[in-house]
Amino acid sequence: MTVESLLVALVVGIVAGWLAGEIWRGYGFGLVGNLIVGIIGALLGGWLFSLLGIAAIGIAGLLVTAFIGSLLLLFIVNIARSTREYA
Repeated sequence: MTVESLLVALVVGIVAGWLAGEIWRGYGFGLVGNLIVGIIGALLGGWLFSLLGIAAIGIAGLLVTAFIGSLLLLFIVNIARSTREYA
């Protein structure tokens, strides 16, 4: 992976995390937290899409992949928070 592709992946992950944080209300992760969610979500989305055999083409495809991964990550965090509250 080149430095340029790593920077593009980080920027796309950051944007996706911000978008997912705006869509999924009720989380107080803040700006830095949403950036981290976006980066982890980009990795999660890329892994999930590769399992499903879906290829992301271009920056728009990467953004969609990272956004879906970020939403999935927020969903998992939501489940973990709700089960911890009832335990």
